[in-house]
Amino acid sequence: MSRIARVMCGALYGVDAFRVDLEVAFSRTGMPAFTMVGLAEGAVKEARDRVFAALRSSSFRLPPARITVNLAPADRKKGGSSYDLPLAIGLLCAADLLPPEAVQAAEGYFFAGELSLTGEVRPVPGVLPLAILARSLGVKGFITAPENAGEAAIVEGLAVYPARSLGEAVGFIAGQCHIEPATPPVGTTYAEELGEFAPDFADVKGQEHAKRAIEIAAAGGHNLLLLGPPGSGKTMLARRMPSILPQLDFEEALEVTKVYSVCGLLPAGQGLMQERPFRSPHHTISEYGLAGGGAYPKPGEISLAHRGVLFLDELLEFKKNTLEVLRQPLEEGVVTISRSAMSLTYPANVMLVSAMNPCPCGYATDPKRRCTCTDMDIQRYRAHLSGPLLDRIDLHVEVPSVAFEDLRSVTPGKSSAAMRETVERTRAVQRKRYAGTPFSCNAGLSGKALEHHCALDEAAHNFLRQAVTSLHLSARAYTRILRIARTVADMEASERISVVHLAEAVNCRVLDKENG
Repeated sequence: MSRIARVMCGALYGVDAFRVDLEVAFSRTGMPAFTMVGLAEGAVKEARDRVFAALRSSSFRLPPARITVNLAPADRKKGGSSYDLPLAIGLLCAADLLPPEAVQAAEGYFFAGELSLTGEVRPVPGVLPLAILARSLGVKGFITAPENAGEAAIVEGLAVYPARSLGEAVGFIAGQCHIEPATPPVGTTYAEELGEFAPDFADVKGQEHAKRAIEIAAAGGHNLLLLGPPGSGKTMLARRMPSILPQLDFEEALEVTKVYSVCGLLPAGQGLMQERPFRSPHHTISEYGLAGGGAYPKPGEISLAHRGVLFLDELLEFKKNTLEVLRQPLEEGVVTISRSAMSLTYPANVMLVSAMNPCPCGYATDPKRRCTCTDMDIQRYRAHLSGPLLDRIDLHVEVPSVAFEDLRSVTPGKSSAAMRETVERTRAVQRKRYAGTPFSCNAGLSGKALEHHCALDEAAHNFLRQAVTSLHLSARAYTRILRIARTVADMEASERISVVHLAEAVNCRVLDKENG
């Protein structure tokens, strides 16, 4: 006689999850055996040994039987160790080791957790997407590890129960013990953690033009390239960008948290990500590390910077093939990773901030230092940055060496707080303007929306035509100038784009002038 038990769990597919019904058939007839079907990968198949050891450590003894475990739907791959806890519960239910009311109750819960050999419930990645799935299924509750409970608890309308061990989870289902539902943790912001030591633009000496360009980039969500000699402060400026970016709204925070949850990178004790990500990979990174990859594709640095900043220092030291993978994400806001068995799409709506030297020695634009590079050296060096990728960068600004007088100045520059106020006010204007449209800020404008919101009068039209003609700008560069000018006008609370706004936008594209 065979008994079948069914337990609800889930599997990850990109940053989302789909339902998996873990079915256990327990038969006392025939030779004892254990079979798992349903496209289970290595870590899932290894669950058998972990679960059996955890059951023994928790004082549960399974009788000899022929056991068949099915992970439905059977046509989709399942990976990871989150099936340990539901498998253990399913085995206990199918083996009649739990009272009937506990077996019935188990069918209404959603389970996710890895088991240690001693029966301890351990955390697993991707709990947030699983919790969102559990809520959509209308379950009675979500049982997982205590380390994952705060993350899952941010999903409103879902009761999350942190179980420290398999025995505690079984006791809760059977009504023999009480587990207090988890509550979302209260996180702190980056500025709150660092306090008076938080990086601030007020500490930056000089570089007012570069600070203005950074303020424009943050206000409109534009990509930015900082060009200058070593020691001019490019990296220092870029690393202060998080201090002026607006906080994530709830929907954006949910998107970002899902990516970090899937990668297992969510900081301990943190539920919802509050600060916009700032990712700064080393120039030796591969294209797979940047865009994502693997047998079961995981997000790369582009997706980890979603809704935040991807900072590429020493841009031209990156391999050309690595830089080219940025082209699709910068244009479409997503990155698609295709494998023979699947094709996954991860979010990648990033603001690219990069820094580069003007030549191999770094001093081509420095009036105080002699450049030792030939024209061929400079041309070969800059060839790492292709024209199509450069066109996708809205602002490229020169960052000169700081004069001694500026270094010794005691007058503080514009603070991050003042710049952030301008950025938030400008972003609020854009949210109101683009409500109900696919756009969220000026950097994404295209098509008819660009023509409508960036309409020019005759004087502005003539100025832009002359700039495009004399600098030999591409159509994409023309679009970028219009977007930047729209942001500058918004910063000055001007509905109309004037010649002054266009002139500043053109001045924020120094490489166009060099090429022209």
